[in-house]
Amino acid sequence: MKFSIAAVFGLLILSPAIALADLWAEVEHGYVDSNGVPIHYAAMGEGPLVVMIHGFPDFWYSWRHQMQGLSEQFKVVAIDQRGYNQSGQPEGQVNYAMEYLVADVAAVIQDLGEDSATIVGHDWGGAVAWQFAFALPQMVNNLIILNLPHPNGLGREMATNTEQQQNSNYARVFIEGSAEDPDILFGGPMTAQTLSGWVTDTEARQRYVEAFEQSDFDAMLAYYKQNYPGGDSDVLSAPVAPQLNVPLLIFHGLEDAALHSDGLNGTWDWNDNITTIVAVPGANHFVQQDAAETVTSTMRWWLLNQTTTDNEH
Repeated sequence: MKFSIAAVFGLLILSPAIALADLWAEVEHGYVDSNGVPIHYAAMGEGPLVVMIHGFPDFWYSWRHQMQGLSEQFKVVAIDQRGYNQSGQPEGQVNYAMEYLVADVAAVIQDLGEDSATIVGHDWGGAVAWQFAFALPQMVNNLIILNLPHPNGLGREMATNTEQQQNSNYARVFIEGSAEDPDILFGGPMTAQTLSGWVTDTEARQRYVEAFEQSDFDAMLAYYKQNYPGGDSDVLSAPVAPQLNVPLLIFHGLEDAALHSDGLNGTWDWNDNITTIVAVPGANHFVQQDAAETVTSTMRWWLLNQTTTDNEH
């Protein structure tokens, strides 16, 4: 096992600057049928496949900086998870159980003609990425997780860390409530506008509003009701997750108010391959946007290093 930790203050200064021009008109859009549910994705670039999975509340556009920064060396595909934006929105909470979320990612990879890919996930997308790697390790070339600790670490902190327990109170509200509750979202209503409140870029926020206007709020809550520890399913709260053996890169914005960084402790014990943890001071929960250049340049360097290592073997 190899292990490294980087606390990043302008890491990889010598990397090429990331172009800031918007990629909205540059991506190609597609749909994949996942057992009757259409899954929308945006794609750009050529090379080894990288599949990116967003969290809550988000959509494929969350990955715009990383897509642009990786597209010269990789084929980058960012999906809309079911319930969000242009993907299907099946009725019924059971349709948002983890097994279906994992199957959606597998369907995308297979439809694109590949047997495996680098899997990237943030927040709920991180939860899906972890579970995808546990269930289908043969389809994972590399695993990249942003602001979602390993299930073993998260479960430990939720059982023992008072601060993490307090930070998770919002999830209990989501589990017990409905999208129609006037105070469901941190003391306010769940609307396209309030869900987009965390987006600081004015132009990007408008695109988020439009994406959430065509999303299903009950589906967003179903992720919590079906999969969150203490919800209707214990898929994420199993005491011990399967051991991994995959190159693993983790980013964590240290200002995250929902997920305590102590959840990262011990991650290296649950993976038999190289484990790299990048702690990003000053970045909040949406680290891929809060520290876009750091995340993108680090991700590119790390993936290219993995590709070089694989070729040498």
